[in-house]
Amino acid sequence: MVENNVMELVEKGLMLPLMEEFYTIQGEGFHKGTAAYFIRVGGCDVGCHWCDVKESWNAETHPPTAIESIISNAEKYSDTIVITGGEPLTWDMGPLTEGLKAKKMKTHIETSGAYPLTGVWDWICLSPKKNKLPVGDVHQKADELKVIVYNKHDFIFAEEQAVQVSEDCILYLQPEWSVRDKMVPLIVDYVMQHPKWKVSLQTHKYLNIP
Repeated sequence: MVENNVMELVEKGLMLPLMEEFYTIQGEGFHKGTAAYFIRVGGCDVGCHWCDVKESWNAETHPPTAIESIISNAEKYSDTIVITGGEPLTWDMGPLTEGLKAKKMKTHIETSGAYPLTGVWDWICLSPKKNKLPVGDVHQKADELKVIVYNKHDFIFAEEQAVQVSEDCILYLQPEWSVRDKMVPLIVDYVMQHPKWKVSLQTHKYLNIP
């Protein structure tokens, strides 16, 4: 009965499978270089073969945690909260983000958009993946489009995604870390030829921080 109650709370977004939470410097995209508190939620079935947090995929390995506890921890560190995964939209983000906003915190999400958008957001970073495309209206609501470039075809995919976002959305191409030496020169050339795009790097890895 206790387990059933917990699962019901998870389904309602009142508890979430919390993988980790930490205070660090945002390493990617528009807000790179700024301090933020990261909440990494377990659970993802998008299945990117180059994912560097595959341990986040199985939600069952991460303890269901009351959102009150998550919010309490977050407000000790920063007023900017980044919710990531895994794929956070696997779960209902409404209760968590409403609780964070009630504490006057700014809510950011990093998502593939593979599940319907829930929650109240100050910033949406959409990072779409080929093997499970975004659904609903997340393209039009995205503040930032970040496409990971693993091979040359990803430039075509990036353009397919870019035509779906609003004209105010900021466009980023980011090399997948394991092939960065090969892809960075191609990205640089592409951005110079298509200046609507910007280069994003995983600067936290260069800084050797989480």
